[in-house]
Amino acid sequence: MITTEIVLEFFSNFILILGLMFVFLGMLGILRLPDVYNRLHATTKIGTLGAFGVMLSILMKVGFTPIGVKAITVGLFLLLTAPVAAHMIGRAAHRHGVDLCDISVIDEYDKTYK
Repeated sequence: MITTEIVLEFFSNFILILGLMFVFLGMLGILRLPDVYNRLHATTKIGTLGAFGVMLSILMKVGFTPIGVKAITVGLFLLLTAPVAAHMIGRAAHRHGVDLCDISVIDEYDKTYK
């Protein structure tokens, strides 16, 4: 007989594995992508989603205990701050003259600020 605890455990493990896969893809993005701008994209989008998945899985496993509340707080903090931080890092890199990789076609940011 399937109980709610078994279903919750299954979904928690599924979200944990999915989050870890996203974190792994973010690590591959750091290694494989050619320049700082592409690497920022991989780490921000995939890494944030992966870390949030892991934190959500912790919340599902332990419930609304102090650890679960801390996990979801960290996950929400990452969702709010990582995109802003990546934008600031990308903007600073562009303003300091870090070039795009050779295969990049267009620099939309350059048109805005020059």
